[in-house]
Amino acid sequence: MTANVTVVSHPLVQHKLTLMREKDTSTASFRQLLREISLLLAYEVTRELPMTVKRIETPLEAMDAPMIEGKKLALISILRAGNGLLDGILELVPAARVGFIGLYRDPETLQPVQYYCKLPDHLDERISIVVDPMLATGNSSAAAVTLLKQSGARNIRFLCLLAAPEGIRHMQAVHPDVPIVTAAVDSHLNDHGYIVPGLGDAGDRMFGTK
Repeated sequence: MTANVTVVSHPLVQHKLTLMREKDTSTASFRQLLREISLLLAYEVTRELPMTVKRIETPLEAMDAPMIEGKKLALISILRAGNGLLDGILELVPAARVGFIGLYRDPETLQPVQYYCKLPDHLDERISIVVDPMLATGNSSAAAVTLLKQSGARNIRFLCLLAAPEGIRHMQAVHPDVPIVTAAVDSHLNDHGYIVPGLGDAGDRMFGTK
């Protein structure tokens, strides 16, 4: 696998991803599976968080116990589909700060167009995790990371459900310092910029829209 890309091969991740890929999976089931798989992916993307120790009292004695160091994580959702991953991760890290970047893909040029951006403060002191189910062309993801860096973020990770080789190459060309965590790297993009074999449009399947 390409350097700086982690594919989470855990059996539960792969099993749930297969259920999500099936075209007959209902909207409700797709949404629930995305929430469940996001928890599992979150374990991987937060694996290397900096740690410190805190003096505490257990019922038996005092001890120096491990704690996450630094300011709260910043979770940045690329609207709208990123919210499906965001919800699950917030169950695991409820104190995280949350930001939103609204981007849509121009159907002609496949380039991202920004329509919304609201980010937490002190990004230079936080680890930022950008979430979007699909890393397809990589244009929107790279644009979101660029916005984060312009807002002061220095330590950024990207979490997605599926990635295409084209998207990985683009992200790594523009932001080689940003690790990518995903459940699978699929074959390629089709002429419409969709991941193949993929699972269709994640946002449409999550929200029951066309």
